[in-house]
Formats: sequence, C-alpha cells, structure tokens
Amino acid sequence: MDTGWAQTVGPHTAQLVQALLDSRKHPQQAYRSCLGLLRLAKRYGEERLEAACRRALSAGIHSYKGVENILDANLDQVESEEPPTVVPETHENIRGQTYYR
Repeated sequence: MDTGWAQTVGPHTAQLVQALLDSRKHPQQAYRSCLGLLRLAKRYGEERLEAACRRALSAGIHSYKGVENILDANLDQVESEEPPTVVPETHENIRGQTYYR
C-alpha cells in the first residue's frame, strides 16, 4: 500500500500509516487500520487528523484506536505542556559537590 493518500492529509498522517504498515509481518494485515485512519478525516477533518497523528507519534502510539481516542477526547486541540528545562542553581535540598568530599 502506498502512503500517497495519507500524504494528501499531511506528513504525520503518512508517517503513522507507514508505521502501521511496518508494524505487521504482512503489510496487508494493516490495510483496514490504514483505511479507517484515513476515514477519520471525513468525520473530524484533515487538520484535526494531522494534529492527532502528530500527537500519537510523539507519544509512541501506532494504532487506529489510539488516534481515534485522541480525536474523541479533543486532545489534538490541546497544546502539549513541556516541563521547564531550567534547573535552579541553588536550592535548600541541593547539597553540591563539597558535600560528598
């Protein structure tokens, strides 16, 4: 199965379709999941499907049901919160290098 149809929705959708195909020993076993995934664009729209596929790929989800759950819960419309990457230099619980000498 070619990922050309999925590419018309977006790159993340095509990547997820390819992941579905690669996840099976025989790619033909994933055809129904791929078609179901692309059919979600009719119900939710291509933009939402692409956003849901992006979120699913970042979470390691490679299934039709996982993407459908993301769309049902409107998680594709929620901005992902990333934890702050700044670590405080000093804190009362940080002992430092001198403590271990």
